[in-house]
Amino acid sequence: MDAGDSFDCTSCGACCATSSEWPRFTLEDDDQIARIPPALIAADQSGMRCTGARCNALSGEVGKKTACTIYAIRPDVCRSCMPGDPECLFARRAWALPPLVA
Repeated sequence: MDAGDSFDCTSCGACCATSSEWPRFTLEDDDQIARIPPALIAADQSGMRCTGARCNALSGEVGKKTACTIYAIRPDVCRSCMPGDPECLFARRAWALPPLVA
């Protein structure tokens, strides 16, 4: 069993609410970025717009029930974060969420 089998991202969301520096555009091409609603893109066009450390595309309450409102077109950096990887574990610690159970 891996972390993905025992962990549901829709009950967490910590990775999307830990750092306004994290949801950056790095690998996306212009067409990918153009699909994201302009209201969700940072003023400097470098990544997702955040309120504090929380990505504005995240809905719900961290640690309870969350969802990405643009999941199908989310940036590559968001796609690369996987349950149990170092970024996930860092975000969960920052939110004082319990560790993943294997």
